[in-house]
Amino acid sequence: MPFYHRLGKLPEKRHTQFRKPDGTLYAEELISTEGFSSLYSLVYHCHPPTLVKEIEHAHSVAPVAAMPKNLRNRSFLTFHTAPKDDYLESRVVMLFNRDLYLTVAAPRKSMTDYFYKNADADEVIFIHEGSGNLKTLYGNIPFEYGDYLVVPRGVIYQMEFHTENNRLLITESFSPIKPPKRYLNQFGQFLEHSPYCERDIKLPTNLETHDEHGDFKVLIKKQDLIYPYIYATHPFDAIGWDGYQYPYGFSIHNYEPITGRIHMPPPIHQTFEGHNFVICSFVPRMYDYHPNSIPAPYNHSNVDSDEVLYYVDGDFMSRKHVERGMISLHPKGIPHGPHPGTVEKSIGKTETKELAVMIDPFYPLEITQAALDCEDPHYYKSWVE
Repeated sequence: MPFYHRLGKLPEKRHTQFRKPDGTLYAEELISTEGFSSLYSLVYHCHPPTLVKEIEHAHSVAPVAAMPKNLRNRSFLTFHTAPKDDYLESRVVMLFNRDLYLTVAAPRKSMTDYFYKNADADEVIFIHEGSGNLKTLYGNIPFEYGDYLVVPRGVIYQMEFHTENNRLLITESFSPIKPPKRYLNQFGQFLEHSPYCERDIKLPTNLETHDEHGDFKVLIKKQDLIYPYIYATHPFDAIGWDGYQYPYGFSIHNYEPITGRIHMPPPIHQTFEGHNFVICSFVPRMYDYHPNSIPAPYNHSNVDSDEVLYYVDGDFMSRKHVERGMISLHPKGIPHGPHPGTVEKSIGKTETKELAVMIDPFYPLEITQAALDCEDPHYYKSWVE
Protein backbone atom coordinates (compact mmCIF):
# COMPACT_ATOMS: atom_id res chain seq x y z
CA MET A 1 0.00 0.00 0.00
CA PRO A 2 1.74 3.18 -1.12
CA PHE A 3 1.79 5.30 2.02
CA TYR A 4 4.50 5.65 4.63
CA HIS A 5 4.49 3.48 7.74
CA ARG A 6 7.04 2.64 10.44
CA LEU A 7 7.36 0.36 13.45
CA GLY A 8 10.01 -0.26 16.09
CA LYS A 9 13.36 1.44 16.55
CA LEU A 10 15.19 3.25 13.75
CA PRO A 11 18.37 5.31 13.38
CA GLU A 12 17.92 9.02 12.82
CA LYS A 13 19.27 8.77 9.26
CA ARG A 14 19.21 5.86 6.84
CA HIS A 15 22.38 4.00 5.82
CA THR A 16 24.21 5.11 8.95
CA GLN A 17 25.54 3.24 11.98
CA PHE A 18 22.79 1.72 14.12
CA ARG A 19 24.20 -0.26 17.03
CA LYS A 20 22.79 -2.81 19.46
CA PRO A 21 23.23 -2.37 23.22
CA ASP A 22 26.37 -4.56 23.01
CA GLY A 23 27.93 -2.20 20.45
CA THR A 24 27.59 -4.42 17.36
CA LEU A 25 25.71 -3.20 14.30
CA TYR A 26 22.17 -4.05 13.34
CA ALA A 27 22.00 -5.37 9.77
CA GLU A 28 20.23 -2.96 7.43
CA GLU A 29 18.27 -4.44 4.51
CA LEU A 30 16.72 -2.52 1.63
CA ILE A 31 13.64 -4.34 0.29
CA SER A 32 12.87 -2.68 -3.02
CA THR A 33 10.70 -3.17 -6.09
CA GLU A 34 11.52 -2.56 -9.75
CA GLY A 35 15.18 -2.41 -8.86
CA PHE A 36 15.52 0.84 -6.93
CA SER A 37 12.81 2.69 -8.85
CA SER A 38 9.56 1.93 -7.04
CA LEU A 39 8.26 1.14 -3.54
CA TYR A 40 10.74 0.09 -0.85
CA SER A 41 11.23 -0.36 2.87
CA LEU A 42 14.31 -0.35 5.07
CA VAL A 43 14.48 -3.11 7.68
CA TYR A 44 16.95 -3.37 10.56
CA HIS A 45 17.72 -6.96 11.56
CA CYS A 46 19.38 -8.37 14.64
CA HIS A 47 21.34 -10.62 12.25
CA PRO A 48 22.09 -10.47 8.52
CA PRO A 49 19.21 -11.96 6.49
CA THR A 50 21.73 -14.01 4.49
CA LEU A 51 22.63 -16.75 6.98
CA VAL A 52 21.63 -19.85 4.99
CA LYS A 53 22.69 -23.19 6.51
CA GLU A 54 21.14 -25.56 3.98
CA ILE A 55 19.02 -25.65 0.83
CA GLU A 56 17.00 -28.82 0.49
CA HIS A 57 15.61 -30.42 -2.67
CA ALA A 58 13.01 -28.33 -4.49
CA HIS A 59 9.67 -29.71 -5.64
CA SER A 60 7.21 -28.47 -8.25
CA VAL A 61 3.84 -26.90 -7.46
CA ALA A 62 3.17 -25.79 -11.04
CA PRO A 63 -0.50 -25.85 -12.02
CA VAL A 64 -1.41 -28.20 -14.87
CA ALA A 65 -4.17 -27.37 -17.31
CA ALA A 66 -6.71 -30.15 -17.70
CA MET A 67 -8.60 -27.80 -20.03
CA PRO A 68 -6.34 -25.13 -21.55
CA LYS A 69 -9.10 -23.71 -23.76
CA ASN A 70 -12.70 -23.13 -22.79
CA LEU A 71 -15.84 -21.59 -24.29
CA ARG A 72 -18.47 -22.70 -21.79
CA ASN A 73 -20.02 -20.96 -18.82
CA ARG A 74 -18.99 -23.07 -15.84
CA SER A 75 -19.29 -23.20 -12.07
CA PHE A 76 -17.15 -24.93 -9.47
CA LEU A 77 -18.30 -25.82 -5.95
CA THR A 78 -15.07 -25.14 -4.09
CA PHE A 79 -16.35 -26.07 -0.63
CA HIS A 80 -16.30 -29.65 -1.95
CA THR A 81 -12.48 -29.56 -1.89
CA ALA A 82 -11.23 -31.47 1.13
CA PRO A 83 -9.62 -29.58 4.03
CA LYS A 84 -6.03 -30.43 4.92
CA ASP A 85 -4.00 -29.73 8.02
CA ASP A 86 -1.14 -27.94 6.29
CA TYR A 87 -1.57 -24.45 4.82
CA LEU A 88 0.50 -24.96 1.67
CA GLU A 89 -0.77 -28.49 1.01
CA SER A 90 -4.35 -27.22 1.25
CA ARG A 91 -3.81 -24.65 -1.53
CA VAL A 92 -5.45 -25.85 -4.77
CA VAL A 93 -5.10 -23.87 -8.01
CA MET A 94 -8.45 -23.83 -9.84
CA LEU A 95 -7.86 -21.36 -12.69
CA PHE A 96 -4.75 -19.67 -14.04
CA ASN A 97 -3.16 -17.70 -16.84
CA ARG A 98 0.14 -15.91 -17.36
CA ASP A 99 -0.89 -13.03 -15.09
CA LEU A 100 -2.44 -14.75 -12.07
CA TYR A 101 -3.36 -17.98 -10.30
CA LEU A 102 -6.75 -18.36 -8.57
CA THR A 103 -6.48 -20.75 -5.65
CA VAL A 104 -8.74 -22.01 -2.89
CA ALA A 105 -7.49 -23.38 0.42
CA ALA A 106 -8.99 -25.03 3.50
CA PRO A 107 -6.18 -25.33 6.08
CA ARG A 108 -7.03 -26.70 9.50
CA LYS A 109 -3.83 -25.84 11.35
CA SER A 110 -1.47 -22.91 11.81
CA MET A 111 1.98 -22.76 10.26
CA THR A 112 4.20 -23.60 13.22
CA ASP A 113 7.24 -25.45 11.89
CA TYR A 114 8.01 -23.40 8.77
CA PHE A 115 7.66 -19.97 7.16
CA TYR A 116 6.60 -19.17 3.59
CA LYS A 117 7.72 -16.67 0.97
CA ASN A 118 6.33 -16.20 -2.52
CA ALA A 119 9.23 -14.75 -4.49
CA ASP A 120 7.23 -14.47 -7.72
CA ALA A 121 3.81 -13.10 -6.87
CA ASP A 122 1.89 -10.70 -4.69
CA GLU A 123 -0.79 -12.64 -2.84
CA VAL A 124 -4.30 -11.44 -2.03
CA ILE A 125 -5.69 -13.83 0.58
CA PHE A 126 -9.45 -13.44 1.07
CA ILE A 127 -10.72 -14.87 4.36
CA HIS A 128 -14.07 -16.52 3.69
CA GLU A 129 -14.11 -18.53 6.91
CA GLY A 130 -11.79 -18.38 9.91
CA SER A 131 -9.77 -15.91 11.93
CA GLY A 132 -6.24 -15.51 13.19
CA ASN A 133 -3.03 -13.53 12.68
CA LEU A 134 -0.85 -12.92 9.67
CA LYS A 135 2.64 -12.95 11.20
CA THR A 136 5.46 -11.24 9.30
CA LEU A 137 8.80 -9.52 9.65
CA TYR A 138 6.87 -6.23 9.58
CA GLY A 139 4.56 -7.10 12.48
CA ASN A 140 1.23 -8.87 12.83
CA ILE A 141 -2.14 -8.27 11.14
CA PRO A 142 -5.20 -9.81 12.84
CA PHE A 143 -7.66 -11.22 10.29
CA GLU A 144 -11.26 -12.40 10.29
CA TYR A 145 -14.17 -13.21 8.00
CA GLY A 146 -14.25 -10.84 5.03
CA ASP A 147 -10.66 -9.62 5.20
CA TYR A 148 -8.35 -9.27 2.23
CA LEU A 149 -4.70 -9.77 3.20
CA VAL A 150 -2.35 -8.24 0.63
CA VAL A 151 1.10 -9.82 0.90
CA PRO A 152 3.68 -8.33 -1.50
CA ARG A 153 6.13 -10.67 -3.17
CA GLY A 154 9.18 -11.42 -1.08
CA VAL A 155 7.41 -11.12 2.29
CA ILE A 156 8.10 -14.06 4.61
CA TYR A 157 4.96 -14.93 6.56
CA GLN A 158 3.12 -17.41 8.73
CA MET A 159 -0.64 -17.92 8.94
CA GLU A 160 -1.71 -18.40 12.56
CA PHE A 161 -5.31 -19.63 12.72
CA HIS A 162 -7.54 -19.32 15.75
CA THR A 163 -10.08 -21.61 14.08
CA GLU A 164 -10.04 -25.09 12.56
CA ASN A 165 -12.59 -24.48 9.79
CA ASN A 166 -10.87 -22.04 7.45
CA ARG A 167 -11.74 -21.27 3.84
CA LEU A 168 -9.58 -18.96 1.75
CA LEU A 169 -9.59 -17.57 -1.79
CA ILE A 170 -6.06 -16.67 -2.86
CA THR A 171 -5.11 -14.60 -5.90
CA GLU A 172 -1.44 -14.86 -6.85
CA SER A 173 -0.53 -11.88 -9.03
CA PHE A 174 2.69 -11.74 -11.05
CA SER A 175 2.46 -7.96 -10.99
CA PRO A 176 2.04 -5.56 -8.06
CA ILE A 177 -1.40 -5.35 -6.45
CA LYS A 178 -2.56 -1.73 -6.29
CA PRO A 179 -5.72 0.27 -5.55
CA PRO A 180 -7.45 1.56 -8.71
CA LYS A 181 -5.70 4.62 -10.12
CA ARG A 182 -8.95 6.56 -10.46
CA TYR A 183 -9.35 6.55 -6.67
CA LEU A 184 -5.99 8.27 -6.07
CA ASN A 185 -4.69 11.79 -6.49
CA GLN A 186 -1.29 12.60 -7.97
CA PHE A 187 0.33 12.12 -4.55
CA GLY A 188 -1.14 8.65 -3.97
CA GLN A 189 -3.79 9.75 -1.46
CA PHE A 190 -7.29 8.32 -1.74
CA LEU A 191 -9.72 10.83 -3.24
CA GLU A 192 -13.00 11.83 -1.63
CA HIS A 193 -15.09 9.70 -4.02
CA SER A 194 -13.07 6.55 -3.30
CA PRO A 195 -15.14 3.69 -1.80
CA TYR A 196 -12.44 3.16 0.84
CA CYS A 197 -9.59 5.19 2.29
CA GLU A 198 -6.46 5.02 4.40
CA ARG A 199 -8.42 4.70 7.66
CA ASP A 200 -9.84 1.39 6.44
CA ILE A 201 -6.43 -0.22 5.93
CA LYS A 202 -5.23 -2.74 8.53
CA LEU A 203 -1.56 -1.94 9.04
CA PRO A 204 1.03 -4.25 10.64
CA THR A 205 1.23 -3.77 14.41
CA ASN A 206 2.85 -5.45 17.40
CA LEU A 207 6.33 -5.86 15.94
CA GLU A 208 7.85 -8.94 17.59
CA THR A 209 11.64 -9.12 17.50
CA HIS A 210 12.87 -12.74 17.61
CA ASP A 211 16.61 -12.58 18.31
CA GLU A 212 17.03 -16.35 18.01
CA HIS A 213 19.54 -18.84 16.57
CA GLY A 214 18.60 -22.30 15.36
CA ASP A 215 17.28 -24.08 12.27
CA PHE A 216 14.43 -22.10 10.71
CA LYS A 217 12.79 -23.51 7.59
CA VAL A 218 11.55 -21.01 5.01
CA LEU A 219 9.73 -22.48 2.00
CA ILE A 220 10.37 -20.14 -0.92
CA LYS A 221 8.30 -20.31 -4.08
CA LYS A 222 10.11 -19.34 -7.26
CA GLN A 223 9.09 -20.23 -10.82
CA ASP A 224 6.56 -22.79 -9.54
CA LEU A 225 9.13 -24.61 -7.42
CA ILE A 226 9.21 -24.69 -3.62
CA TYR A 227 12.76 -24.40 -2.29
CA PRO A 228 13.22 -25.35 1.39
CA TYR A 229 15.81 -22.97 2.88
CA ILE A 230 17.21 -23.54 6.36
CA TYR A 231 18.29 -20.28 8.01
CA ALA A 232 20.51 -19.93 11.06
CA THR A 233 18.41 -17.16 12.63
CA HIS A 234 14.71 -16.43 13.03
CA PRO A 235 13.20 -14.67 9.97
CA PHE A 236 11.28 -12.22 12.19
CA ASP A 237 14.27 -10.57 13.84
CA ALA A 238 13.57 -6.94 12.88
CA ILE A 239 14.12 -4.31 15.57
CA GLY A 240 12.46 -1.70 13.33
CA TRP A 241 11.51 -0.77 9.77
CA ASP A 242 10.00 2.02 7.72
CA GLY A 243 8.87 2.60 4.16
CA TYR A 244 6.13 1.93 1.66
CA GLN A 245 6.53 -1.82 0.96
CA TYR A 246 4.74 -4.01 3.51
CA PRO A 247 1.71 -6.30 3.91
CA TYR A 248 -1.68 -4.90 4.87
CA GLY A 249 -5.30 -5.91 5.30
CA PHE A 250 -8.65 -4.53 4.19
CA SER A 251 -12.13 -5.78 5.10
CA ILE A 252 -14.68 -6.25 2.35
CA HIS A 253 -17.22 -5.02 4.93
CA ASN A 254 -15.53 -1.59 4.83
CA TYR A 255 -16.05 -1.20 1.09
CA GLU A 256 -18.60 1.59 0.62
CA PRO A 257 -20.68 0.79 -2.47
CA ILE A 258 -21.27 3.31 -5.24
CA THR A 259 -24.93 3.45 -6.26
CA GLY A 260 -27.01 5.32 -8.84
CA ARG A 261 -30.49 5.89 -10.22
CA ILE A 262 -29.97 3.19 -12.86
CA HIS A 263 -27.91 0.01 -12.84
CA MET A 264 -24.22 0.74 -12.39
CA PRO A 265 -21.56 -1.35 -14.21
CA PRO A 266 -19.14 -3.70 -12.40
CA PRO A 267 -16.15 -1.28 -12.42
CA ILE A 268 -17.83 0.60 -9.55
CA HIS A 269 -17.03 -2.46 -7.41
CA GLN A 270 -13.31 -2.46 -8.22
CA THR A 271 -11.13 -2.81 -5.14
CA PHE A 272 -7.65 -3.75 -6.45
CA GLU A 273 -5.90 -4.14 -9.77
CA GLY A 274 -2.93 -5.97 -11.20
CA HIS A 275 -1.50 -6.14 -14.69
CA ASN A 276 -4.27 -7.40 -17.00
CA PHE A 277 -6.87 -8.06 -14.28
CA VAL A 278 -9.01 -6.43 -11.60
CA ILE A 279 -10.47 -7.57 -8.27
CA CYS A 280 -13.93 -6.30 -7.32
CA SER A 281 -16.05 -6.49 -4.16
CA PHE A 282 -19.81 -6.94 -4.35
CA VAL A 283 -21.26 -5.84 -1.01
CA PRO A 284 -24.70 -5.11 0.48
CA ARG A 285 -26.03 -1.91 -1.10
CA MET A 286 -29.15 0.04 -1.97
CA TYR A 287 -30.60 -0.74 -5.37
CA ASP A 288 -31.08 1.73 -8.20
CA TYR A 289 -33.69 4.38 -7.43
CA HIS A 290 -34.97 5.53 -10.84
CA PRO A 291 -38.77 4.93 -10.81
CA ASN A 292 -38.41 2.54 -13.77
CA SER A 293 -35.06 1.02 -12.81
CA ILE A 294 -34.29 -2.68 -13.18
CA PRO A 295 -31.97 -3.70 -10.32
CA ALA A 296 -30.94 -7.01 -11.95
CA PRO A 297 -27.93 -6.68 -14.25
CA TYR A 298 -28.41 -6.63 -18.00
CA ASN A 299 -27.02 -9.34 -20.26
CA HIS A 300 -23.36 -8.85 -20.93
CA SER A 301 -20.97 -10.08 -23.62
CA ASN A 302 -17.42 -10.55 -22.38
CA VAL A 303 -15.53 -9.30 -25.41
CA ASP A 304 -12.19 -8.62 -23.73
CA SER A 305 -12.08 -10.59 -20.48
CA ASP A 306 -13.10 -13.73 -18.67
CA GLU A 307 -15.25 -13.12 -15.58
CA VAL A 308 -14.84 -15.05 -12.34
CA LEU A 309 -17.27 -14.56 -9.47
CA TYR A 310 -16.61 -16.12 -6.07
CA TYR A 311 -19.81 -16.24 -4.02
CA VAL A 312 -19.26 -15.48 -0.35
CA ASP A 313 -22.65 -15.00 1.31
CA GLY A 314 -26.14 -13.62 0.84
CA ASP A 315 -29.00 -13.84 -1.63
CA PHE A 316 -27.94 -13.22 -5.23
CA MET A 317 -30.93 -11.74 -7.00
CA SER A 318 -29.61 -12.42 -10.52
CA ARG A 319 -28.73 -16.11 -10.05
CA LYS A 320 -30.36 -19.33 -8.94
CA HIS A 321 -28.79 -22.30 -7.18
CA VAL A 322 -25.90 -20.35 -5.66
CA GLU A 323 -23.76 -21.97 -2.95
CA ARG A 324 -21.22 -20.40 -0.61
CA GLY A 325 -17.76 -20.81 -2.09
CA MET A 326 -19.08 -21.36 -5.60
CA ILE A 327 -16.98 -19.97 -8.45
CA SER A 328 -18.67 -19.07 -11.72
CA LEU A 329 -16.53 -18.70 -14.85
CA HIS A 330 -18.00 -16.78 -17.77
CA PRO A 331 -15.41 -16.83 -20.58
CA LYS A 332 -14.80 -14.10 -23.10
CA GLY A 333 -16.60 -14.77 -26.37
CA ILE A 334 -20.14 -15.57 -25.19
CA PRO A 335 -22.75 -13.57 -23.25
CA HIS A 336 -24.06 -14.22 -19.78
CA GLY A 337 -26.78 -12.60 -17.77
CA PRO A 338 -29.48 -12.95 -15.13
CA HIS A 339 -31.25 -16.29 -14.80
CA PRO A 340 -34.85 -16.60 -16.09
CA GLY A 341 -37.36 -14.87 -13.85
CA THR A 342 -34.83 -12.91 -11.84
CA VAL A 343 -35.20 -9.67 -13.83
CA GLU A 344 -38.93 -9.28 -13.10
CA LYS A 345 -38.37 -10.48 -9.54
CA SER A 346 -35.80 -7.74 -8.92
CA ILE A 347 -38.13 -4.88 -9.90
CA GLY A 348 -39.33 -2.98 -6.85
CA LYS A 349 -36.63 -4.36 -4.56
CA THR A 350 -34.76 -1.72 -2.58
CA GLU A 351 -31.56 -3.44 -1.47
CA THR A 352 -29.37 -6.53 -1.80
CA LYS A 353 -27.44 -8.42 0.85
CA GLU A 354 -25.09 -10.22 -1.53
CA LEU A 355 -21.38 -10.57 -0.83
CA ALA A 356 -18.94 -11.74 -3.52
CA VAL A 357 -15.44 -11.29 -4.93
CA MET A 358 -15.04 -10.86 -8.68
CA ILE A 359 -11.83 -11.28 -10.66
CA ASP A 360 -11.78 -10.23 -14.32
CA PRO A 361 -8.62 -11.28 -16.21
CA PHE A 362 -7.97 -10.03 -19.73
CA TYR A 363 -6.29 -13.24 -20.89
CA PRO A 364 -8.26 -16.52 -20.97
CA LEU A 365 -8.07 -18.75 -17.92
CA GLU A 366 -6.95 -22.36 -18.06
CA ILE A 367 -8.81 -24.89 -15.92
CA THR A 368 -7.19 -27.48 -13.66
CA GLN A 369 -8.44 -30.98 -12.89
CA ALA A 370 -9.14 -29.89 -9.32
CA ALA A 371 -11.68 -27.39 -10.67
CA LEU A 372 -13.28 -29.96 -12.97
CA ASP A 373 -13.55 -32.39 -10.05
CA CYS A 374 -15.91 -30.01 -8.24
CA GLU A 375 -17.75 -28.67 -11.30
CA ASP A 376 -21.50 -28.46 -11.66
CA PRO A 377 -21.66 -29.94 -15.19
CA HIS A 378 -25.12 -28.51 -15.92
CA TYR A 379 -24.38 -24.88 -15.07
CA TYR A 380 -24.17 -23.73 -18.69
CA LYS A 381 -27.78 -24.92 -19.18
CA SER A 382 -29.08 -22.96 -16.20
CA TRP A 383 -30.47 -20.18 -18.40
CA VAL A 384 -32.92 -22.59 -20.10
CA GLU A 385 -33.77 -24.96 -17.21
